[in-house]
Amino acid sequence: MAAELLDLSVPIATGMPVYPGDPEVEAVPALTVADSGVNVLRLHMGSQTGTHVDAPFHIDDALPRLDELPLTRFTGPAAVMDARGLAPRTPITPDLLPDGLAPGVVLLIATGWSSRWGTDEYLAHPYPSPETAEAIVAAGVRTVGIDALSADRTPPPGSDGFSLAAHRILCGAGAVIAENLTGLGPLVAAQTEGRPIEVSLFPIALAAADGAPVRAVARLGSAPTP
Repeated sequence: MAAELLDLSVPIATGMPVYPGDPEVEAVPALTVADSGVNVLRLHMGSQTGTHVDAPFHIDDALPRLDELPLTRFTGPAAVMDARGLAPRTPITPDLLPDGLAPGVVLLIATGWSSRWGTDEYLAHPYPSPETAEAIVAAGVRTVGIDALSADRTPPPGSDGFSLAAHRILCGAGAVIAENLTGLGPLVAAQTEGRPIEVSLFPIALAAADGAPVRAVARLGSAPTP
């Protein structure tokens, strides 16, 4: 079986979902072929729009900004954590962590919540517990992605319970966090089949930024020959 590429990104479009309180997204024509001879979009959005990566600076002024991180932090062989089927707002515990975690490995957490993208249910995603974040850091992993709005619990609108516990543990160790990934189900299946998975999460090169949108792509290799 030949290698295949899978897009793990949500498209950026006007009115798309954003984390509560983040800038709303607008992508509208600034120039058109009819009037100016070319098509150019005008974009208004936050740095945490859509499928994006958090730099450690996102949660602490003293931690590295996006452009201070090595490019190796945004790519590598992937291990997939199958956390699908959990109830809303359930902590993801360390017992679900996959084998093979080590420095240089990208951990992808598949909650299945990307199927709720664009609905109110998307905010009620499962999230890694602090114990899970500690175990990830202890394994030497410094790149984590999740198919949910955040790596921490997103409280219901108008309620308390906001937390950055997992962010503080991961980013405090110099890790980056990719959020709003989509389509991780096929990667779970590929891992079960023994197919090698490589992932790229390269962000837009925003200077001194807390994070930036990414085009997340997985490359699936061939299954081992019996």
